[in-house]
Amino acid sequence: MMKTVKKAVFPVAGLGTRFLPATKASPKEMLPVVDKPLIQYAVEEAVHAGIEVMVFIMGRNKSSITNHFDTAYELEQELESRGKDKMLEIVRNIVPPHVSCVFIRQAMPLGLGHAVLCAEPVVGNEPFAVVLADDLIDDGDCGCLSQMVDAFSHTCSSILGTELVDPQETGSYGIVDTDEDGELVEVKGIVEKPAPEDAPSNRGVVGRYILTSEIFNQLAQTGKGAGGEIQLTDGIARLMQEEKVMAYAFKGERYDCGSKLGYLKATVDYALKHDHLGDEFKAWLRERFIR
Repeated sequence: MMKTVKKAVFPVAGLGTRFLPATKASPKEMLPVVDKPLIQYAVEEAVHAGIEVMVFIMGRNKSSITNHFDTAYELEQELESRGKDKMLEIVRNIVPPHVSCVFIRQAMPLGLGHAVLCAEPVVGNEPFAVVLADDLIDDGDCGCLSQMVDAFSHTCSSILGTELVDPQETGSYGIVDTDEDGELVEVKGIVEKPAPEDAPSNRGVVGRYILTSEIFNQLAQTGKGAGGEIQLTDGIARLMQEEKVMAYAFKGERYDCGSKLGYLKATVDYALKHDHLGDEFKAWLRERFIR
């Protein structure tokens, strides 16, 4: 019987050093793009894809993420007493009632692969998604993760979300090697952050994965790699020896919100299309820069 993807893992234990001092006391995943934090955009994408269990792999000083997805009784009572019904509805519907959130502490900062391995007790032997909130993907109505869940329903194989990156920037990505081009192709090899001259292609893996539970067995046997951490890329390379892994070229625009420039680009673009702020913000930009 074919298994469906109903669980998603959100590794949110990173320190966010590229955004210091803003992230000294507040998680980078809670940085707002207009009026919602990055982690909420990621969870909304997962909900749209039919995910019902959100598994957050936490580090220290990340309690604001837990609080964001918890019930805020005092805030709700205050909004209700003031008759602010629209704001009350927004606060109460950050996650739908049928969606559950699970929070797991990653005791040691041992890398993305280790963070995914921490989710095994909740995920079990089911296929699951991995979503990195740093990568904000504007994908219109279809949803990046929805596209990948649909692709998984046809292949039942692990799938890596990929896009073409600047050949000079391969050192910032896991890079896949394939025998052919196309929307959905089999991965023949994967290398973590290769120098441009060593990269097998410029097809980079971004923060969206659908993985079979076999990845847990492979990560458990994966030693420390680049940076002294257990790399998810190394676990995927081992997984490829046991079963097929696919690369999927998703539709949509990705913003690298792990970088300051990418975060600023996302903030401007999302503000321009905001239901209430868009027109006024666009007018301000014209007045400010077109003279």
